[in-house]
Amino acid sequence: MQERNTASFNIAINTAFKQQMLNWANQFSICCFLDDHQYRQKFNSHDCLLAIGANKIFSPQANIISQLQQFNKAHNDWLFGHINYDLKNEIEPLQSNGVDSIGFPVIFLFQPKIVIEVKGSTATISSLTQKPADVFKAILQQKVDNAVPQHNKIDIQPRLNQQEYLNIIRQLQAHILRGDCYEINFCQEFFAEGVEIDPLSIFRRLSAISPSPFACYYRLNDKYLVCSSPERYIKKTGAYVISQPMKGTSKRNLQDAVLDEALRNSLLKSDKDKSENVMVVDLVRNDLSKICVEGSVHTEELFGVYSFAQVHQMVSTIKGELKPGTGIAEVLQATFPMGSMTGAPKKRVMELIEQYEPVKRGIFSGAVGYITPDKDFDFNVVIRSIMYNAQTRYLNYIVGSGITFYSDAVLEYEECMLKAQGMEKALM
Repeated sequence: MQERNTASFNIAINTAFKQQMLNWANQFSICCFLDDHQYRQKFNSHDCLLAIGANKIFSPQANIISQLQQFNKAHNDWLFGHINYDLKNEIEPLQSNGVDSIGFPVIFLFQPKIVIEVKGSTATISSLTQKPADVFKAILQQKVDNAVPQHNKIDIQPRLNQQEYLNIIRQLQAHILRGDCYEINFCQEFFAEGVEIDPLSIFRRLSAISPSPFACYYRLNDKYLVCSSPERYIKKTGAYVISQPMKGTSKRNLQDAVLDEALRNSLLKSDKDKSENVMVVDLVRNDLSKICVEGSVHTEELFGVYSFAQVHQMVSTIKGELKPGTGIAEVLQATFPMGSMTGAPKKRVMELIEQYEPVKRGIFSGAVGYITPDKDFDFNVVIRSIMYNAQTRYLNYIVGSGITFYSDAVLEYEECMLKAQGMEKALM
């Protein structure tokens, strides 16, 4: 295997260097930037990671899981990229009939020519093609502009009007009453056609408005993902794997700390939100039990409430010890798509999602992340994200919520609007 040249460099101001990295990376047709925005969560390994250029590509159209199993065993370097929600069609006998106007492939993993890891005041650059010092010099030559760029307001349209949304929620609750499912994550699309944007500027705006621990700027030729996700899908470190499903949402009051804390406590005590969360926890525990050592799967944290820019969220952490020889392909087979974006039971709710959601989710509610040379990995959940196809000039974002029998359809609609605020403001 081709060896990487690796060197570490001191950086004085992390935020300025991140902007310089992004400005430099955006000139390449393939890049992936992952940023934790200094959330310092227990399981995070880096402040940020950047992968640039594709030396090797893995993006088959069929038999993805079996080919990924072989590819991952033979490959001993970094991989970055994404997995679409539609990988479900290979894991279960399902299909996707809606329109996907963005067009990310079902899976795309690439061996980057250059990887940059930032941790504290150190940037470690590893490259297959250039001297790390030359890369570092090129990044430092990038201009830093602290002004948040402006653009013309984009006219965003809902795919469903409010009444159409409310009608679908009531139909889904009828399915729950019949015993078809217990909980279903229903999503709706907001879109704009014929628009021209600078995706990197939108990412900077979204990061300023809604910094999140699993943020991502991902460019794949003419397709862009601008992501402010607060949720981790799955992470492997050594023999152990964790999943952190997020289910349960409350608005924030940033003008009044007392009221904000009251909203946080209200979420913590909410029977509805806890019942949604525990259903997903049970689903994740069941998924992980297929690939973990018997008796090792446990809930490390239940109903943790974490605060983000627009919302408080209820997050649980499930951990297990993987059976020896279990890799990313087996983990995807057992756990994808993530339960927080489907519901329970998973296969039936995915059928209902296909029946009632008018567009394909595509990369939304999929995952973006990386695999290390040691076969560890970390992937987010693609939510709170703007997707853009520069060739067709189509832009969208998708938001959803968990529907149970006890859900109030109007309140669920309002929760979707709350989750959409960050993307909406970034596009204003």
